[in-house]
Amino acid sequence: MSSSFEGQEVHPFLMYFGFIFFAGEAIMAYKTIHAERKVQKFAHMSLHVVAFVLGIIGIYATFKYHKKQGITNMYSLHSWLGMGTFILYGLQWIFGFFNFWIRGVDSSTRRSYAPWHIFFGRVLLYMAICTAESGLMQSSTLLGLQKSNESRLINFTGLAILLFGIAVDLTVASVPNAY
Repeated sequence: MSSSFEGQEVHPFLMYFGFIFFAGEAIMAYKTIHAERKVQKFAHMSLHVVAFVLGIIGIYATFKYHKKQGITNMYSLHSWLGMGTFILYGLQWIFGFFNFWIRGVDSSTRRSYAPWHIFFGRVLLYMAICTAESGLMQSSTLLGLQKSNESRLINFTGLAILLFGIAVDLTVASVPNAY
């Protein structure tokens, strides 16, 4: 395997398809799965676990690639936004797990936390999208692709990621709970 495949190409794939896509699907799953609430919660939580694990692998791939190439870690807005988003995402999952999945939390606490959980979930999705957009911009600039077909592909990818986030947000805002 070439060294560029270890981080430079795997990172964007895992962070979009692994992190953003599965996190978005997890958000939509809670609203669109026609099943009992426990099934909805399990699907929501499980998809977020998949997103988190694939995100860990994507971040690991970047750190490994940077080490091999002698590149400094955490040097750009993209890396700072990404790490901040990922840490907050993990905290959101932990708070959600202990508040909504574990028995023993009283219903008034759950009800008071639910709007904040939804709000921060949506904010984190948009933070992940901003991180992806800044990463695409950084890659395009570093590779000198300003006026090439590759830059058009990168721009299209950025727009597609944004449109996916808007679709997720519209689903949350407009679809009543399935159950």
